[in-house]
Amino acid sequence: MPTTRTWLPAILVANLVAEVVIVVTGGLVRLTGSGLGCPTWPQCVPGSYVPVPHQEQGFHKFIEFGNRTLTGMVGIAALLVVYAVWRWSGPARERWYAVWRWEGVRADLARPAWVVLGGVVVQAVLGGITVRTGLNPATVAAHFLVSMVLVAASAYMVFRAPEPPGPRPAAVPRLVERLALLTSALGAVVLVLGTLVTGSGPHSGDADEPARLALDPRTISWLHADAVMLFVGLVVAVWLAARLSARSAVVPRAWRLVLVVTLAQGVIGYTQYFAGLPWMVVLLHMAGAAALVVALTNGIVRLRTTRLEVLPRTR
Repeated sequence: MPTTRTWLPAILVANLVAEVVIVVTGGLVRLTGSGLGCPTWPQCVPGSYVPVPHQEQGFHKFIEFGNRTLTGMVGIAALLVVYAVWRWSGPARERWYAVWRWEGVRADLARPAWVVLGGVVVQAVLGGITVRTGLNPATVAAHFLVSMVLVAASAYMVFRAPEPPGPRPAAVPRLVERLALLTSALGAVVLVLGTLVTGSGPHSGDADEPARLALDPRTISWLHADAVMLFVGLVVAVWLAARLSARSAVVPRAWRLVLVVTLAQGVIGYTQYFAGLPWMVVLLHMAGAAALVVALTNGIVRLRTTRLEVLPRTR
């Protein structure tokens, strides 16, 4: 059995923080029009991997280069996660370099660990494609959505690692579990619609030649808002159902957090819409999207738990 005191929890949390931070810095690149601050890829400018003096992109070059540098740090974090899962989620490893021996490693942690590492590579390639296509809004949206997948995988490992491997008993009835999964699926639809809103709005990532989706911003914004309203209703339903039927207090607490983050996102979303999409509020909304993915992942993980208990019933 693995030792109880290891570096695994800290590494998993650090990786999750890195994935959320790069979402925010990526948003900063887009919202400040710095998407082509480094006009080439993988070099920043022809002949140099770093910004050079008197580069015509001005301060935009530092914002874009900073985000590219953080991508490297996220890659290191992903490698550390793979090593930590191999090292501490299975039997003790006498030789750290024998990485091909994965016997006994927890599959429920190994799979998302490899997803995160592979996703970082995909993000690097997508970033290059995005630059070379002049910040095509479709590739920009894909870049963001892949980040959400990586945030979800990273959060899953953080919340799943403290519990033992293998099947866990359901903490809620099957109907409630299915409703929660449906709610999460709708959450993914909300995120996709959110990228369409941004892709049809004023923040293209390029301050000089914005590339936009051929969608009416007002129409797609209200479609996004309608999906959010339905999502809020489902979150409330799951939370109430968990309060009434869950066999563990962690379930209603987890879905209460989902509800709080969702309502906060709604307030920020309406604020940015009626305030004319100021970039700082939009950036806060992007950070909130990452927080919502983390909360939803926590809610799904808590639907099955070994920490079952008899909850008091109020009449």
